[in-house]
Amino acid sequence: MFSNPDLLHFIFGRLTLDSIPMLHEPIVAVTFAAVVVGGLVVVGALTYFRLWGYLWNEWVTSIDHKKIGIMYIILAIVMLLRGFADALMMRAQQAIAFGDSAGYLPPDHYDQIFTAHGVIMIFFVAMPLVTGLMNFVVPLQIGARDVAFPFLNNFSFWMTTCGAVLVMISLFLGAFAKTGWLAYPPLSDIVYSPGVGVDYYIWALQIAGVGTLLSGVNLIVTIVKMRAPGMSMMKMPVFTWTSLCTNILIVAAFPVLTAVLVLLGLDRYAGTNFFTNDLGGNAMMYINLIWIWGHPEVYILI
Repeated sequence: MFSNPDLLHFIFGRLTLDSIPMLHEPIVAVTFAAVVVGGLVVVGALTYFRLWGYLWNEWVTSIDHKKIGIMYIILAIVMLLRGFADALMMRAQQAIAFGDSAGYLPPDHYDQIFTAHGVIMIFFVAMPLVTGLMNFVVPLQIGARDVAFPFLNNFSFWMTTCGAVLVMISLFLGAFAKTGWLAYPPLSDIVYSPGVGVDYYIWALQIAGVGTLLSGVNLIVTIVKMRAPGMSMMKMPVFTWTSLCTNILIVAAFPVLTAVLVLLGLDRYAGTNFFTNDLGGNAMMYINLIWIWGHPEVYILI
């Protein structure tokens, strides 16, 4: 039988009360209060105007490619606001912190903001915006009623959204990674990052990455197999061609991201040594693998 402390550790792992920054960081406490008030206002408005059923039936569970594309774009805009707020905070810190002034952000908080900004802008702004545009436009351009796998399309969107939610939760419950947006070891290893920050990073990117990969497969099949009669590959619009090339890159690159994050997770959770200098590990292997994904990602976004 588990004793009470053992049971809490089994359930929550390294997530303890000390990991909640609201208890000792006023900036986070004020932000949390604003989010709670704003959330209550939104919930109250949806309840007052009786919109829950409409949202659930027409949007949350929709398999219409146009609505899913719009939801991707809305997600990108919402996360853009968060990423832009992080950028403003970083620039304000840099403007204030000179001479004898240390600025208004503690060093560990600045590192979290720096990492979160990069992760959000790449994974949760640029990628949903690109995917949303492709979802909306491609079936219309090729004369298809919808994408090849409509239910999978909805699932892909909510996987991406769940990854974004994890990043947002880390602001209030625990802490985000302090490693930079590519989380190079040994800084991201359990020895140098013993808290929950890198765990948030790993799981947010894993969940969102799977959603992006499934969306890529869906759009490739849609373009290859569902073009209108008479539309050969050489008659496809240029945007559809760029979408096809983009999704081929996604399907080629994102499994590598999944694999490298699994290996980093095993180093942290299972005591393996893939990216350490002990027992045959090599931190440089992580850099090679992450850029096997990262370099195609540049062209995916372009």
